Amino acid sequence: MNRLPALHGISWLAQGFALMRAQPGRLLFLAVLLQLVLGLARVPLVSFFVIIAMPALSAGLLQAFRMIAAGQRPASTVLFAPLAAGAKTGRLLMLGALMVVVGIVSVSLLLSGSQSTLDPELLVRIEQGDTQALAELDPALLLRMFSSIAVGISLSGTLSFMAIPLLWFHDWKLGAALTSGIRALFVNWRPFTVLGLGLAALLVPVALAVAVLFQTAGTGGVFSLLLVGLMVLVALAFQLLIFGAQYCSFRDIYGLDAPPAGAGSGADDQLLA
Repeated sequence: MNRLPALHGISWLAQGFALMRAQPGRLLFLAVLLQLVLGLARVPLVSFFVIIAMPALSAGLLQAFRMIAAGQRPASTVLFAPLAAGAKTGRLLMLGALMVVVGIVSVSLLLSGSQSTLDPELLVRIEQGDTQALAELDPALLLRMFSSIAVGISLSGTLSFMAIPLLWFHDWKLGAALTSGIRALFVNWRPFTVLGLGLAALLVPVALAVAVLFQTAGTGGVFSLLLVGLMVLVALAFQLLIFGAQYCSFRDIYGLDAPPAGAGSGADDQLLA
């Protein structure tokens, strides 16, 4: 494990952006494919598997960045390669289940005592996607809900940020990956703080752009659809930048060799067709 200076946080952002520029179309396609898979979480029979498979799917995107860094073209199937990798798959799914448990426990603890104030009919409307139902919630309760969700996501992200690439690239055991991954974040707190500040600074214009596009898209028509598409592209690009920075930080802290030539790449892509 390498201990790196603070300015590496900016370097990770710059390197991640450079990797995105190398093959933007391919990465955006993989990001869209990932969102389509995550959309299956609404299907009751497969929702739990999709949720716990998120670390494996994330490893697939990290593998795509690794291949691009080596000058290779990742096939679309690279996203699903970690789901058919034997022992690695089992560890990634176990990490996904652990992340779900941590998220549920943290949200439950922070919201303890608040459930009794929620109207059951209002909860049903929220689950059905009724945005007006959110406006009817008590603002203090709504803030507490969002805060608890943010804490749950932060804890899960802290557990998985280094653990996912350690499980996938270095084939570590789950316990060792979690322990070393969290330690790496503390040892390199300076560059990770700079990375977080850089992402936060970029998030402000991204959020403003998405908000403006969202309001403008309400006019309807073909122009509205184009704006919605642009809004989605902006959000996906920011998501890819996070994955790119995650790959670059892992490579600098733990070291990573180039993938074998031709592994997971291909000019003809049946899934694209």
